[in-house]
Amino acid sequence: MTRQRISIFPLAGALLFPGAHLPLHIFEPRYRALVSDALARDRMIGMIQPSDNEITPSLYKVGCLGRISECEALDDGCFNIVLEGVGRFHILKELDVTTAFRQVEAEVESADHFGDAALASVMRAALEQEAKRFADHLGYVVDWTAVSQLDDLAFVNGIAQVAPFDVASKQSLLEASGLEERAERAMQLMQFYGLADKDGPATLQ
Repeated sequence: MTRQRISIFPLAGALLFPGAHLPLHIFEPRYRALVSDALARDRMIGMIQPSDNEITPSLYKVGCLGRISECEALDDGCFNIVLEGVGRFHILKELDVTTAFRQVEAEVESADHFGDAALASVMRAALEQEAKRFADHLGYVVDWTAVSQLDDLAFVNGIAQVAPFDVASKQSLLEASGLEERAERAMQLMQFYGLADKDGPATLQ
């Protein structure tokens, strides 16, 4: 891990995973300033979940550093951007800064932190089967031929990124200690959410 200063964007419900992409419309003045600053420096923004609803919310300790891969500057001063997930970061402390946006000191994992990880063939097959059932349940149209060609990391993180799980569930996926753990959690969540509509409202305990 490397230690660095990160400008953060606390946005409830918008999680980013390494290797995945997150489109954002930036309209608040403080986050327009954040994007402008990032474009002038290293194009990096830290996506992090607020853990409460306070005016200045507390934060989860694990987020994902994203690189601005696409940016459209609009006439009204807003931006449309796409962030590409680079690697997870672990907040060490929040910094006392004069910028409108918040900054933290964090340890950042390398982009290939899970890069050499692979799933057992049985688990990969089970995950694909569960993903197909879940996608059918939601009415999603998926190119499964293309999905089958993804490596294990891209496949697992892709599910974590696009599946309509709640914030706490997605945060648990982001915080998983390894690829196998993230895949197991993803399967459990797809099974849980797939059953919820049939059995009525469900609650994760």
